Amino acid sequence: MWGRRSLLQALCIVVAIAQPALAAEPVGQAVVIKTEVTGQSGPIEVDSSVHRNERIKTSPSGLGQFLFRDGTKLAVGWGSSVVIDKYVFDDSQSVKKLTIRAAKGTFRWVSGSSNSSAYQILTPAGTIGVRGTAFDFYVGPDGTTAVVLLNGAARFCGPGGCRQLQQRCDCVVAKPNGNMSAARRVDPSILDTLGNPRALPFLSGNQRLSGGIGMIGGCNMASAAPERKDRKPPPPAIAPVPQRQDPPQRRAEPQKERPNKPDMPHHANPHHDRPHHDRPDHDKPDHDRPHHDRPDRPDKHDGHDDHDRPGHHDQHHGNDQDHQGHDRDHDRDRHHNRGGSFNHNR
Repeated sequence: MWGRRSLLQALCIVVAIAQPALAAEPVGQAVVIKTEVTGQSGPIEVDSSVHRNERIKTSPSGLGQFLFRDGTKLAVGWGSSVVIDKYVFDDSQSVKKLTIRAAKGTFRWVSGSSNSSAYQILTPAGTIGVRGTAFDFYVGPDGTTAVVLLNGAARFCGPGGCRQLQQRCDCVVAKPNGNMSAARRVDPSILDTLGNPRALPFLSGNQRLSGGIGMIGGCNMASAAPERKDRKPPPPAIAPVPQRQDPPQRRAEPQKERPNKPDMPHHANPHHDRPHHDRPDHDKPDHDRPHHDRPDRPDKHDGHDDHDRPGHHDQHHGNDQDHQGHDRDHDRDRHHNRGGSFNHNR
């Protein structure tokens, strides 16, 4: 009896150990992790595997991008919580069933290679049916859900009925009580409707996605982007030190050509350009010249020094002739005296 009971206990232990092993089946991996993203066994890092029934959480500034085995891509924005609820994989690199349960936060979904009917997203306000598509969706703290179509088609069904999203940037907002808006083009006013300026950050540009998943979106929501609170403000810009600049060089004015004047004698060239004290003595009469400018000469030679002045030029020649005549008379007198002396001596 005790042998049978021991065998039964051993079988229970084996089954208990096998269940976590089945729950730990990997269904995809993390390709981008920013700040803090956690899973069932702790922080998730790039290339870490994600598993079926694993809950993924992000911090208020966290971001995680995940790639599933069939090529499906899921981005989980800040302050979010999601569980990979069901995942049934077949042998043709596609899934028979992939269901995720979004509890809160903001997400982007891009379908992989599996049939559209295999995908299902569950929210507190209803279910998103995928039609080979890409879309963003947001789940608020009270369960209010917004879906914005980016590519393909989708359908949202809740207690109040279903809405078809067929045009790019079509949007629908639904509440858990069944209230649901008509499908219309999204605009920045949806942030006021959701009561959260941080909702839909992939569309507003508050969070940047990497790879091809980040190239989808827009819908003119970037102008509504609120200021990011998780980012540190940039340091104040340091004003550059102004470089010393040389003053602009003044362009040299072309000099006017002066007409060529014929050479004139020094005594005929007026010296009006010179200062008064530089003017030569022959430009002013003797009585105007200051005494200190006149050289100390004997009075009898004054007449000989006037030959440089224009006014006494002719007088100079006349005086020379008089001197020559005077010298000849003087020589004759000397001859005469010599003759007298000669005769007298004889």
